[in-house]
Amino acid sequence: MKKVMIFTENAPKPIGPYSQAILVENPGKFLAISGQIPIDPESGQIVRGDIREQARQAIENLIAVLEAAGATVEDVVKVTVYLRDMGDFEEFNKVYEEYFGHSKPARAVVEVSNLPKGVKVEIEAIAIFE
Repeated sequence: MKKVMIFTENAPKPIGPYSQAILVENPGKFLAISGQIPIDPESGQIVRGDIREQARQAIENLIAVLEAAGATVEDVVKVTVYLRDMGDFEEFNKVYEEYFGHSKPARAVVEVSNLPKGVKVEIEAIAIFE
């Protein structure tokens, strides 16, 4: 079994003691992606828009980490979404469907009282691929 830390400049740098993702090869590949929030990786600034803008950036960050590990959205088997307000669920889903509507990975959406940097959404995922 081989365990590799994944890092890409195309997604925000971790803001704590964790990796963007961990890739496990045994013999297929298992990728656990840390929660991605709506930080613009170029500026390092939070995207301060509505839930749709924040969701889009968080998903784009997640995709950047997938690609850095050699995976795609099609390889994602599980997604966990943390929303600060479940009232944003419908609008979040519209953006989410643009990216995951065709592959439909298993998913959980949880309302939380707060998220890092005061953002509206955080998304983590698991991918399995060759």
